[in-house]
Formats: sequence, C-alpha cells, structure tokens
Amino acid sequence: MCPQACDAPQAREQPFFRTMAGTEVRVGRTTLGDTDAPGQHVSLHIGHAPDGEDGAGIALTPGEARQLAATLLQQAAAEIAHLHVAARGVGTANVGGETYAIAARGHTLLTDQPAATGGADTAMTPTELLVASLSSCVAFYAGRYLARHGLNRNGLHVTATFTTATTRPARVGEVRLTIRVPGIPPSRQAALLAMASHCTVHNTLRHPPEIAIELT
Repeated sequence: MCPQACDAPQAREQPFFRTMAGTEVRVGRTTLGDTDAPGQHVSLHIGHAPDGEDGAGIALTPGEARQLAATLLQQAAAEIAHLHVAARGVGTANVGGETYAIAARGHTLLTDQPAATGGADTAMTPTELLVASLSSCVAFYAGRYLARHGLNRNGLHVTATFTTATTRPARVGEVRLTIRVPGIPPSRQAALLAMASHCTVHNTLRHPPEIAIELT
C-alpha cells in the first residue's frame, strides 16, 4: 500500500465511480519523488464505504496499471453470463471500448486494438490471435512429435511473422513460421517439419471451412 498515492495533490480531477455496495473508487495521476523510481504514477484509491471503513490507496507504474486493467477485464469477462456456450463453441462479448472477451470451455482471453487505432492495447488484436493460433498449433504438433520419439521439448520455439494483403478485402497476405528445436537429430528434422505442417489450424487455413454469419 502507498498512502502517498491517496494524499498527493492531483494535477486534474480524478475520475471515479461507486460500486453497487456504495464504495467509491477513484483513479488519478500523482508524482512520487520519494520512491526508488520517481515519476508519474497512476493512483488507485478505494475507500469510504457506507460502513465507515477508511479507504486504501496504491500507486502503480503505467505498466502495472495496464497489467491490472487487463487482469480486471479478463476476470470480468469470465463472469459475463452470455458467454456460456455449448461444447466446441466460442462466445465473444464486448467488455468496453475496443476490447472483447472470448470464452471457451471455461477459459477466457481478450482481444483489443493498438492505441493508434482507438484501442487500449491491453491484448492482442484478433488478427494477431489468428496468427498466434497457427503458431501455437504448429508448436503443439512439433512438441507431440518430439515427445513421441523420446526427444526433449525444452527450447522448442516457434516464431511467426505476418503481413497484411495490400488489396481488398482486408486479410492476412502472408505468414512465415520458423521452428527452433535445439539438439534435434538431422534424421528427425524432415519428419518433424511434416508433422508440424499438418496441424489442425494449418489444415483449416489450407482447406477453408464453410462459414455462416447470422444476425439474431
């Protein structure tokens, strides 16, 4: 806890809201000069509940504030009732601004947009998530091959780069993936590459499924 965050004068009016229980939550900026890393911090003050309890304050670096915001959004997403979907289903809902929560089998994640395009940059974009799905699927298949043949998966790493197409419609134009497996015998390399190249996500992109979008 950092009481300076609560007592320091603020350069501008602090935005605030009240919870359903009546507790006031304020967010602002403050300069702390007596810390190990003096400079602008984000202050979070939660206090003055109806039962008379005093509040508590904390000062966060901008990076810590972003991490807290992303964590809160993700936890809120898990509680959104209409994200409950059937088996093999995925639910998506807006949780504020350009941020969307995605839920499947009780797991949640977020997508967002960079600040330059109006987002808060709290998570990957949907396009980055598409490439990440391919990259992680390739890594999963490569890891399964290594485990099946008694080879170590430590150090397995897949790097994916992509470019967007310069013509319409808006889409990814090219994806390049590089698989790094330290110590894999040369005799196993071709088979591992073949296995990884036929992961489910890659197969889906090479043989696009029928997609129907409906409004309800």
